[in-house]
Amino acid sequence: MAKTELNFRGMACPMPIMKTAMAFKKAASGDEFEIVCDDPGFEPDITAWCNETGNTLEGIRKEGKDIIASIKKK
Repeated sequence: MAKTELNFRGMACPMPIMKTAMAFKKAASGDEFEIVCDDPGFEPDITAWCNETGNTLEGIRKEGKDIIASIKKK
């Protein structure tokens, strides 16, 4: 299982979700991602995307303006 960090600071939604989806297409089941974004709309969008796709949202935390989502591919 690989662990990958994706940095989407400075991008507005829906671009971080679209780029996350592209990265997940290339990933293997069980791969883990840490996704960093500073768009306030990212948190509800990534939560909904995980619910729709069946990927596991292992946690979301905030560090300053950054929203960091930890996700495992189904």
